[in-house]
Amino acid sequence: MSQPPAPQAPSLPWRLSSATIMGLTGILSRGFLYGLNSVEVTGLSRFLDILDSRRDIEKRQRGLLTISNHVSVLDDPIIWGLLPTSYGFNPSNLRWTLGAHDICFKTKFLTRFFTLGQVLPAHRSKHSEFGGPFQPSITQAICLLSAQPFSPPPLSSPGLSDPFTTGALTYTTNGADTLPSPAYFPCNRHSWVHVFPEGLVHQHPSSDLRYFKWGVARLILEADPPPDVLPMFIDGTQRCMPERRTFPRFAPRVGKRIRVAFGEVLDYEATFGDLRRRWDGLVKRSRVGGRWRAGAGSGGHVAMLGELPNELKHSKEAQEIRIEVARRIRDEVLKVRRALGYPEPDPLLGDAATWRADDEIKAKKYKSRVDGSEINQD
Repeated sequence: MSQPPAPQAPSLPWRLSSATIMGLTGILSRGFLYGLNSVEVTGLSRFLDILDSRRDIEKRQRGLLTISNHVSVLDDPIIWGLLPTSYGFNPSNLRWTLGAHDICFKTKFLTRFFTLGQVLPAHRSKHSEFGGPFQPSITQAICLLSAQPFSPPPLSSPGLSDPFTTGALTYTTNGADTLPSPAYFPCNRHSWVHVFPEGLVHQHPSSDLRYFKWGVARLILEADPPPDVLPMFIDGTQRCMPERRTFPRFAPRVGKRIRVAFGEVLDYEATFGDLRRRWDGLVKRSRVGGRWRAGAGSGGHVAMLGELPNELKHSKEAQEIRIEVARRIRDEVLKVRRALGYPEPDPLLGDAATWRADDEIKAKKYKSRVDGSEINQD
């Protein structure tokens, strides 16, 4: 018996639900930004031109990766209220992002809501043993940025329509949860992914940046083809939700000045080309045909996009490449910050070793011993 064709997109009810949630969230965010605060935005028209050029999925040539600092729990979704309302009801041209598994996915309702809102569950190492740069959601993000995420397996049941209505075509982040795999669908190829590589809320007095974590390096190095990479800078949302706020803590403060700057798409070859070639060389040496060689710590498994053998996770050269990629993209975000007239950054803050003084702090919200910034890992 012939197998039914693999679905190209989620079901119509799912797509309508996603469009409704993302569109209404965009309207509320826009109302908050422009109705209750003052907004200064740089480079928005250029960014909208990029989104307009990506409207037709079939004509996209690569994914879009936007990267910014993280100064408030409001950053996402509030900053996307900058987009005109007409953009908000087209999820296929809106961002995917990562959200804390222990917050955004702690109940069935929240899991459904944030999944419809194009959020992937990320485990944070301070909260979960499943955290780190090699967790399944990073693999999903890599595939979303890429040309053809997976070669879909044949469907075993004529009644199987899509993962959102049947529970199949899913992945797990910890062996206990079950989540639909957006990377399965061809309609999600060359998607837009936004990440906050600081990995936590960092409220510095002059909006300086912490070091960037390695997950962003994986997105830049492993997406195929390499994505368009665009740095951004955010300031002001930390005054709407300061970490030291008093009652009512749940309520955002209004009447604040919010600044968002969109940089330009980077010249990938000039910025990361040498590191990509080093990475591709490592990958080539770890493969035999279409499989990882047994000596790479993978048992000869098929080489799949976003899945790495131990050698490519933990070797010294692989780590050095990721550290340098993260450093370079952080420098690009700092260039956007510098163009707005902010003070010169402290070079020590970009080094992970600088922050070891905070490692022994058990609290999830605290004042950093390094730079006096307010930190939120909750």
